[in-house]
Amino acid sequence: MNKITATRTARMVDEIEKIFSLSPEVKEAMAKTNREEFVATGFKHSAYKLDALPIGEAQFISSPLTVAKMTEYLFPHGADKVLEIGCGSGYQAAVLAQLFRGVFSIERIGSLIIQAKKRFKILGLHNIHTRTDDGQNGWISYAPYDRILFSASAKEIPAKLFEQLADGGILVAPMEKDGKQVITRFIKNGENIEEEELEDCDFVPVLDGVQR
Repeated sequence: MNKITATRTARMVDEIEKIFSLSPEVKEAMAKTNREEFVATGFKHSAYKLDALPIGEAQFISSPLTVAKMTEYLFPHGADKVLEIGCGSGYQAAVLAQLFRGVFSIERIGSLIIQAKKRFKILGLHNIHTRTDDGQNGWISYAPYDRILFSASAKEIPAKLFEQLADGGILVAPMEKDGKQVITRFIKNGENIEEEELEDCDFVPVLDGVQR
């Protein structure tokens, strides 16, 4: 990251902190991640604004404020592996890659995952593993995961994903409830799943199947 990009990124993180308090770990992860690499060419001028931006295929790169919040809500400190449902542009995965030894990211739209993998390679993010699949299936090969993050809204969490979550693990997802979306944190304790609603949000929905 060159000095100009680093300065712009630092200013963006400062703007986030005016709205939402960040832990030192998440603040550093956001500051190390070059958001401009994940934004479509025609929107480079808006890369550091706290806005969601289109990335094609009727999908969006989340606002950096939203990415910071979702990352913080995961309580990443001390966790080793995270599964992301909905890779999209790859920006959220890139932030997670600064905090977790292993990031496993699933995307149902083939063209998006191809572009995301190119960005990861350019940025030298070798701890991100990707797969084209319906994210609601999870990724059983590398389970259990300490954390699971949905980067798209869900009406319900499939039981198989809770099965792939480690005991004591945390799953964070935007849930569709009563005509609105609410970021919700689930904590697995043995057979019990504790649920906590955090705040209203606006994400694209999780869709079934794979689009090659």
